[in-house]
Amino acid sequence: MIGTTYPSEKRSYMDEKTGRKVWQLTASSSNFHFYFTDNSFTKNSGDIYFLSDRSGPKNCYNLFKMDMDSGLMTQLTDEADGITPSYHTKTPDSKIIVYVTGNKVKKLETDTMDLTVLYEEQGDIHLGHPHINAEGTYIGLARNERAPIQRGANYKGFKETMYATKKGWITLISMDGETVTNVFEDTHWLGHFQFSPHDSDLAMFCHEGPWNLVHQRIWLLRIASRDVKPCFRQSEDDCVGHEFWTADGRIFFDNRRKGHDGTITGHKTQATIELEQPGQVPYVGLADSKGNVIRVMDLPYYCNHYHANQEGTLLVGDEVEDLVLINISSNKPSIETLCTHKTSWQSQKTHCHPTFSWDDRHILFTSDREGECQIYLLSLEE
Repeated sequence: MIGTTYPSEKRSYMDEKTGRKVWQLTASSSNFHFYFTDNSFTKNSGDIYFLSDRSGPKNCYNLFKMDMDSGLMTQLTDEADGITPSYHTKTPDSKIIVYVTGNKVKKLETDTMDLTVLYEEQGDIHLGHPHINAEGTYIGLARNERAPIQRGANYKGFKETMYATKKGWITLISMDGETVTNVFEDTHWLGHFQFSPHDSDLAMFCHEGPWNLVHQRIWLLRIASRDVKPCFRQSEDDCVGHEFWTADGRIFFDNRRKGHDGTITGHKTQATIELEQPGQVPYVGLADSKGNVIRVMDLPYYCNHYHANQEGTLLVGDEVEDLVLINISSNKPSIETLCTHKTSWQSQKTHCHPTFSWDDRHILFTSDREGECQIYLLSLEE
C-alpha cells in the first residue's frame, strides 16, 4: 500500500459562530494530526503529515502525507499492527519520521522511503513518545515498566497507572540504531520527553499523572552530564502541565492552580475539579532554559491546550467548544474566538491539539464533530 494515492476530500465551510472559512481536509475513515509538540506542517512546504486508518482495519493507523493545496494524499507506511496513536515525531523539514509500532521504534527517511528499525524492546516495557534532537543525531523517549492497569476513554486508569508505575527511564537511541543509552532512571511514570529546539544537550520530560497529584511535573535534563533539575519548582497549590518548547527555546506551561487539572473528559469538564479556592487564579507561564520562571499571565480556564506562534506573541487554544487566539504581547492578554470545533473529548485522538504552521499562517486541529476524527485547517489570512 506504500505509495498509494487517495483523492482530495477537502471542502470548506463558514463557521457558524464567527463566519470564518474553515477547511475540512479529511472526510473518510479516522484521521488525526501529529501531537502539538511535533507539528504536522513541513517547513517551507505545503505538505502536512498525519495518521489515518483509511488503508486497513479500523483503528489500525498508518502514516500519510497530504498536499494542502490539492488535497491529494499519499500513503507512506504499511504497518500491519499500525502506528501507536500519538507515538510518532518528525523533523521540521519532514525528511525523517520516527514512530512506534508494537515493540519497535522505526525511522522513515521520506526522500528515499528507507525504513530502519532503530530499537526493539525486549522486556515488558512501555515505549513512550519519541522526539528528535536539534542536530538530528538522536531520538529520546521515556520508557516505563508496563503497569497492569486497564486504560480507557475519559482518563480511565490514569491515576492508577501513575501509582502503579515504579520504574521509568529516559532513553537515547542514535539515528543509525547502533547506540542505545539510558541517561536517566526514576521511580515515577515518565513522559512528554522533548528536546530543546536549539540545544541537543538539553531536554525536558515530565512526571506523568493527574496534575493535582504530581508533586513536580516538569524536569530539565542535561544529556552529557546527566544532570536533572526541576523546571518551575511547584508548591502544594500548583497543578501544572501541557509544557512545550517555544520557537526561541523557552518553556511554556499551564498552571491550573489548586485542585484542578488540564485533562478534559467527554463530560466536557476537567477530570479533576475540587472546590474553588480564594486567590487561586489559573495562569500560563514561561520559563528559561535553566527552569527559572520569567513571565506569568493570568488565563482563567480559557483552554485545554495551547500552542505558540514563532514570535511567542500569540497562543492558539482549544476551549470546550471553540478555538481561540490569545494575544500575549502586552501585559493583559486578549482573546478572540476563531471558530467552533465541537469535538467530543472522548480520548486523546479527539483532542484538538491546535498547532500553528511554521510560518504562522495556518492552524491545524482535529475534531470528531461528525463522528470520526477528521483534520481541519484554519487560515489566519482568510
